[in-house]
Amino acid sequence: MLKLNNWPVLSVLTMVAAATTALSLFIKVAEEVVEGDTGKIDLLLIMALRADGNPTDPLGPRWVEDFARDITALGSPAVLGLFVLITAVFLLLAGKRRLSVFMLVATGLGTIAVTVLKEAFGRPRPQLMPDGVFIYTESFPSGHAMVSAVVYLTLGALIARLAPTTLLKLYIMMVAVILTGMVGFSRIYLGAHWPSDVLAGWAIGAAWALGGGAWAQVRHLDKESTK
Repeated sequence: MLKLNNWPVLSVLTMVAAATTALSLFIKVAEEVVEGDTGKIDLLLIMALRADGNPTDPLGPRWVEDFARDITALGSPAVLGLFVLITAVFLLLAGKRRLSVFMLVATGLGTIAVTVLKEAFGRPRPQLMPDGVFIYTESFPSGHAMVSAVVYLTLGALIARLAPTTLLKLYIMMVAVILTGMVGFSRIYLGAHWPSDVLAGWAIGAAWALGGGAWAQVRHLDKESTK
């Protein structure tokens, strides 16, 4: 099999192709949002999750709303920051200094990128949030969806590389994808974001994680000596 710096060419090209596809999806959604073409479907989907007669009341019993609040916290800057810091310190102690720096830089730049995108698009939030859900940034793209995709998919990929079997690797990546999906959906359910905000956040976050993963493979970041 052809190799690229001891990494299969197919693996790197697959990640680049997937990142390109995700980035193309983000661009497409962004264009639709700017042109106002997502308004009707966004409203239809978000109102389907509202209780009848009260647009600020999420559908279902109160415990479901409490559960959604807990899940959405998994995409908060505080929680994601702790995950990244804990992982970076672990990698540093394991002798993977470059990989530790990569984690910090990739997630830090991802956070800056979503802030810049929010300011650039300046999309207003849906006015449907229940009491206790505080927001202070613009709506597009969803920061929770994007950064959770960057962090959980990157962490999942790193952990999966240590798994001894294909089944375990698939399980780890599935957990990372499910966590990312649940965080994004919780933002829609709580009325903190339009569905297109979350879709765009997932897309650009996945593109960021996949692109970074491909770069890390080519650069041999996990092959650093532990001596």
